[in-house]
Amino acid sequence: MTVDHHPGRFHELPIHDFEPGAAKRPAAGAVAWRLSLEYDAPHDFAALWETFLDTVDPAAVRALVIGSWWQRDYEPVKEAVGLLADAAERLPALEALFLGDVTFDECEISWLEMCDVTPLLTAFPALREFTVRGGTGLAFKPVRHDRLRSLRFEAGGLPAEVVRAVGACELPALERLVLWLGVDEYGGDATLDDLAPFLDGTRLPALRHLGLANSEFQDEIAAAVAHAPVVARLESLDLSMGVLTDEGAAALLEGQPLTHLRALDLHHHYLTDEMQQRLRQALPDVEIDLGDAEDADEDPDERYVAVAE
Repeated sequence: MTVDHHPGRFHELPIHDFEPGAAKRPAAGAVAWRLSLEYDAPHDFAALWETFLDTVDPAAVRALVIGSWWQRDYEPVKEAVGLLADAAERLPALEALFLGDVTFDECEISWLEMCDVTPLLTAFPALREFTVRGGTGLAFKPVRHDRLRSLRFEAGGLPAEVVRAVGACELPALERLVLWLGVDEYGGDATLDDLAPFLDGTRLPALRHLGLANSEFQDEIAAAVAHAPVVARLESLDLSMGVLTDEGAAALLEGQPLTHLRALDLHHHYLTDEMQQRLRQALPDVEIDLGDAEDADEDPDERYVAVAE
């Protein structure tokens, strides 16, 4: 599995590509605006951004999706982050921001050159949804944000420092948290101890969906989740995209009840047919995603997460 398509919607709004020369455009607040450069574009991101602010009423914009920010050679996203943060006063209605809507044919996820994205949260105190794709060079600092409801980091390797910073944040309104942990080869060096704040849940009183996904130690995560205090108040749980085997699934079934969940996402796994059946029988009223099943007999050294490079 790779990141092979652009989403059609973001923040419950249809995504619309901003085209500087378009004759007609939707209302500024009716869509999520996607800004992206084609390869070898005649202008840089700064020019595209300035044109956007001068063309679309920025005061009414509710959602932004930032795609490829480079013209030719890959370059860090730092300049784009600075431009967005500097324009915060012109974007008072902004509720959602997706940084890095890039597919593998545009740039492998591990090649995306990131930076400290904390300024985007501090610049937009009204932000409700924040998604970041890419882990190389990614940095994040603990913050307090009173409005944020959804936080999502997608990476083939999510740095442990970023994971620990998220765990140290004060996010009283956060309802959804998703972390693609990735693999050590691409910078994903977080450990089970780094996930403790999310499993305890005391710092995230509003959390209803937790995703700890795309990990090589998915069995260990499942075993910890089985006894985690936060699970009792979750509505959905995502342990997908990783190297989950029967050992981890058995730990889930032997732990606290999961029958209260609306959904359990385990897609891309290494579960036997027998274990898949046990899960369905034990959780008949839970929507369980067991798609993308890999060979449960695969050599452990050959198992892989869904998204790495």
